[in-house]
Amino acid sequence: MTRTIIRSFDDPADAETSITRLEAAGLPPEEISIIHSSTGTMGNDAARGAGLGGAVGAGAGLLAGLTAFPLPGVGPVLAAGWLIGTFTAGTTAGAVAGGLLGALTGAGLSEDEAHFYAETIRRGTTMVSVRTSDSHAAVIEKILDGAGPIDAKVRRGEYERAGWSRFDETTSPP
Repeated sequence: MTRTIIRSFDDPADAETSITRLEAAGLPPEEISIIHSSTGTMGNDAARGAGLGGAVGAGAGLLAGLTAFPLPGVGPVLAAGWLIGTFTAGTTAGAVAGGLLGALTGAGLSEDEAHFYAETIRRGTTMVSVRTSDSHAAVIEKILDGAGPIDAKVRRGEYERAGWSRFDETTSPP
């Protein structure tokens, strides 16, 4: 059975490290996705994506394909991978059809998990998601956890203590 494993990283370099390690372990780039929110301009984001893909080298096929676009409720993002196709298929005039929550729940996350991970992106983390089989899940989790992701339980508690309950694409990031 296929499952989705997600980790969010405060430092984009840690997310990039996790992707490089996943690819070095033989995971095909088409099974990995990355979404990075940015406070920069779309032009700067596109340049960063192009530079990042070139700087990381041959082992980072996914990172070479980073694309910049606006995501409702989040702002400018750099993204690449299979998950992105689920919410960019209906993109018209800069509006993303289906949205981030739909993409995350469509990937198998519960609605509660989808709201949390969408919020982490909105607040500036870089999210890495991997499609894998149950038999490979432990190895994938070990690689992702070894790159320094946020502690989801602790971060969610911080958000909730500050009054957060659900991702709302109509509000601005805090």
